[in-house]
Amino acid sequence: MKFIEKNPIIMIVVGVLGISLSSIFVKFSTAPSAVTAAYRLLWTVLILTPVVFSKKESRQELKNLPKKSLVLSIISGAFLALHFVLWFESLSHTTVASSTTIVCTEVIWVALGYLFVLKGRLSPFAILAILITLGGSVLIAYSDSSGQSGLYGDILALLAALAVAVYTLIGGILREKTSTTVYTYVVYLSCAFVLLVTCLVQRHNLFAFGFSAPLVGLLLSLFSTILGHSIFSWCLRYFSPAFVSASKLCEPVVSAIIAAFIFSEIPTLLQIIGAVLVIGGVLFYSLIEKKRQ
Repeated sequence: MKFIEKNPIIMIVVGVLGISLSSIFVKFSTAPSAVTAAYRLLWTVLILTPVVFSKKESRQELKNLPKKSLVLSIISGAFLALHFVLWFESLSHTTVASSTTIVCTEVIWVALGYLFVLKGRLSPFAILAILITLGGSVLIAYSDSSGQSGLYGDILALLAALAVAVYTLIGGILREKTSTTVYTYVVYLSCAFVLLVTCLVQRHNLFAFGFSAPLVGLLLSLFSTILGHSIFSWCLRYFSPAFVSASKLCEPVVSAIIAAFIFSEIPTLLQIIGAVLVIGGVLFYSLIEKKRQ
């Protein structure tokens, strides 16, 4: 552990690899998107429950959680569930490269939400970064427009980015008074419940898809949630938030490289140019936010 603490960049690499495997695991799932997502969240809740209830502080905070915070956490979980279903479904219709790149525009939609919903202000450079990112997304969508399925997948990925942006905005409000442990636990519980209801409405039997669905869900929970997002939270102790956020932008690149080898998904020139613009725009915006803060 001391070696890792002296070389925390190792954990950044592990975190990037963890989140980059998300789309690859989803591609291997033979179950509907809602079922795969439900298993991911059920495993996550199962793993987190003993951690949360083993701490007296967490139990006490859960018990005394204000009603407003509870309601907002539940709403946040519902949008996270929507994000998972939309993103997982998009991977059935478009390439890993297109889907993951468009989903990473989340930070831009958060910025626009901050501007229009929370009545914040954006600098001219921030607006330029947003326009660059949106331009890259349009290029990716245009490159996929020759195939109707590809364009549909891109639209689903865009909606997934919008859904997770709402989740992030609500989290930004709640995290001022609620601990990360309690907030994420309530959100994941809510998310799992919404996904189970979705499966029920769509008449999907969780046990009708063999061993594949729970296995993919477990891998997503372990690699993408615990060895991915949780590790990035740990890395904030050693790196700036701007660096950690920027490192997450490696996900579309790493995912696309893995998909090229496993699924023979070779990006077109327009997709590559669009991806560079999207990642560049998001990185540019992250640097502007760092300077502003």
